[in-house]
Amino acid sequence: MADERQSMAVPLISLKRYRQLADKKGRLETGFFLVEGERAIRQIIASHPEAITEIVSVENPPAAFRNYPARTVTGSQFRYISSAQTPQGIMATVKIPADIYSSSLPKDAGNLILLLEDIQDPGNTGTLIRTAAAFNYAGVILTENGADPLAPKCVQATAGTILSVWLRRAEQYPEMVRELKKQGYTLIAADVRGKDEASILPRQEKMILALGNEAVGLSEEMLAIADYRVRIPTAPEKAESLNVAACGAILMYLSSA
Repeated sequence: MADERQSMAVPLISLKRYRQLADKKGRLETGFFLVEGERAIRQIIASHPEAITEIVSVENPPAAFRNYPARTVTGSQFRYISSAQTPQGIMATVKIPADIYSSSLPKDAGNLILLLEDIQDPGNTGTLIRTAAAFNYAGVILTENGADPLAPKCVQATAGTILSVWLRRAEQYPEMVRELKKQGYTLIAADVRGKDEASILPRQEKMILALGNEAVGLSEEMLAIADYRVRIPTAPEKAESLNVAACGAILMYLSSA
């Protein structure tokens, strides 16, 4: 394209290829996903600078980004490859973390783990990942029936914290939970019908906090193997329940207190 300015350090590839990273198939074929926005990219650089492979921007990138290969495109070209409703004019291609789509647990899984069972809204999923990172959770287990953590709307909602925790998205998540329980983890289920008080949360040395689908909550299987079923008291005459991202934020805050 005649109006595109290209860094000699970056091989010319089709703009369509960037656009394809909005789909899981395209991400798996290339091994990359997109992080959009200067603030989010700075967060990736702060935590995992080696994961960024390229900067794509409308204007020359900030000085902090100039250690990376850069590609400058026009505004219309950027809007074509961006998935954001309001494109910010700069994005980075980032390596997909190893084992993210496997049921293989890290050797050191950390003390606090978040389980998101069939949470389908990518905004909720991304917000919960961001909250988990903020409250020093080590990892997040996601289910295949839930939102893909590397989908653009989810990545955007994480505000650059997508690599700050380990992620696993797997159909075999019940087996992963059972394995963690064998290792001494306590499974605490967020349940609107639960009888246990949230005061038990900070007492747990190793814990899995499980949050369920926005409409139906956690599955009977997860509730059956939970060690505790915690409910956040609300005013039912005003609101029957909390949004799952709000519920998760409250419980994660209490667990880290």
